Amino acid sequence: MTAFSTEGHSDPTVQPVPASVVQQVDAADTTLHNPKRAVISLGSNLGNRLETLQGAIDALEDTPGVRVKAVSPVYETEPWGVEPGSQPSYFNAVVLVKTTLPPSSLLERAHAVEEAFHRVREERWGARTLDVDIVAYDGVLSDDPLLTLPHPRAHERAFVLAPWHDVDPEAQLPGRGPVAGLLGTVTRHGVEPREDLELHLPE
Repeated sequence: MTAFSTEGHSDPTVQPVPASVVQQVDAADTTLHNPKRAVISLGSNLGNRLETLQGAIDALEDTPGVRVKAVSPVYETEPWGVEPGSQPSYFNAVVLVKTTLPPSSLLERAHAVEEAFHRVREERWGARTLDVDIVAYDGVLSDDPLLTLPHPRAHERAFVLAPWHDVDPEAQLPGRGPVAGLLGTVTRHGVEPREDLELHLPE
């Protein structure tokens, strides 16, 4: 498992993981019936955006019960729901994971990673150092207000659909259909690929 830091400080959410747990997680990753596939969207528009996204990927990998299997290209996106020019643009990406965690535990970890990067929830559509959203979890459909699955606005957002399609062209958004088809129904205005930037799978 990889080490992870923010500005030289250890991620407070990551605890030493016993070798036996690591072996269990790795063993689960090789079985077809145990781990579940999940799609996670990342976004940042404050601070060092690329470094923050990479740190979030590394932190997810450092989570017992989670393995990051694929990382999308980076997109730069105009902020939603605010006056043009009032916030910096976002860097967005999508990661595919296999996990033995239930959705509620994966959500707790997503929030912990956000907090490690000093995410502040003061206003809707406000600027933020990091967004970690569960887009889909193994085909689950749920209207639980704490975690609606799939994400209720994923089908409207090119900054989710485009990187997801890049990393998994055959992807399906549960209850909505193929991501490729959904991508053809939304505007990609203000959502630009950043081919000069790259995120990496954790080592």
